Amino acid sequence: MIKLNAIKSDKVWGYELWEASTHPNGLQHELQTFTGGDYPLLVKVIQADDRLSVQVHPDDEKAELYEHCRGKTECWYVLDAAENARLVYGLNGVYTPSELRGAIQANSIQDCLRYVNVKKGDFVYIPAGTVHAIGGGLRLLEIQQSSDITYRLYDWGRGRECHVERAISCIKTQGERNVSAFPGVFSCPYFTLEEITVENEYDSVVDSAPHDTMPCDFVLAFIIDGTGTINGTEVKAEDTLVFAPSEKFCARGNLKIMKIVPAVQRYR
Repeated sequence: MIKLNAIKSDKVWGYELWEASTHPNGLQHELQTFTGGDYPLLVKVIQADDRLSVQVHPDDEKAELYEHCRGKTECWYVLDAAENARLVYGLNGVYTPSELRGAIQANSIQDCLRYVNVKKGDFVYIPAGTVHAIGGGLRLLEIQQSSDITYRLYDWGRGRECHVERAISCIKTQGERNVSAFPGVFSCPYFTLEEITVENEYDSVVDSAPHDTMPCDFVLAFIIDGTGTINGTEVKAEDTLVFAPSEKFCARGNLKIMKIVPAVQRYR
């Protein structure tokens, strides 16, 4: 087990802490060395003091076509939220590409967006192809495929480059999803998450791996809240640790932990 050192990236809307990454745009050499290569997930803390752009991420097929890399399915766990904080979570109806282009040109795209209020502890799943935007006054844990592709539809007049045609081509028609408190365990095609509450002590063992251990066999633990020790190392809120296959996981103290497990069957 090692504890990772986050990499800070300042943004026009706030900042990001890249908690676990072997992506070239935020490479943690210690994670790359410990896991032996390209870790398939990327974990961030996002501090949004202002709203982010309205954006879309491509799926694996479109990402390979446009960028020759992975797509970007992600999720958010709300670490903290101002009163009445909200997100853009999809569109509020079905729109043709020409209707979306017209709304962007007329600066009325906000009338096409679905807004949802969120609070601390809420969970939001953002499959590739979902129109979304983080509002101001939010601090989020973001877990995603290891990809840094963002296609902006609209940026609130801030003058940054937008990628309207590629963004529109990546939008998928999807059923409305609800925002709710984290269910305890969540799985998607790319990762499984489990929230662990430690009251005094908790002991476990990371799943074993075949003899040809790969980066996807390593497991992350993000400290949501509390203080204590894990395998004798002191930990606090927003620390991130990585565990090798078959390694013991011995936690002491009062902790809330997000266990993050890559979908091994996808990456092997």
